[in-house]
Amino acid sequence: MTTAINNNVALQEGFTQVCVWPATTVGETERDEFVKWLAKEFGVRGQYLEEIVTLKDKTGPGGRNDLFFAIHSEDVGKFAVPRLACGIRWIEDVFANHQGHLYPDRVAEYKSWDAGSVDDPDEDDCE
Repeated sequence: MTTAINNNVALQEGFTQVCVWPATTVGETERDEFVKWLAKEFGVRGQYLEEIVTLKDKTGPGGRNDLFFAIHSEDVGKFAVPRLACGIRWIEDVFANHQGHLYPDRVAEYKSWDAGSVDDPDEDDCE
């Protein structure tokens, strides 16, 4: 079950990249197991942050449980590609793809870099 909090969870030292795993529930009792699973499955150090239920928007009713966790900065490179097979997204990509409105405003503070914005997916910027 997700607990509503008013502030972001503090990142531990060295944990700079926040990830969002849509439609994923870990639960309070399995946090340590999740961190161990990240190490075993991907060989990365992880920090469980929180789970947030998405807000209602014009395209849906909300109510989806999304997992937020951080990856240690030294492990980002080796996690960047394998995460995609699971549908795990960088928090910056969530906002760049105009999905940040699905979460409380405070979540934007998890971003550690600016991915820009994807205005038109059909527009080719490589001319």
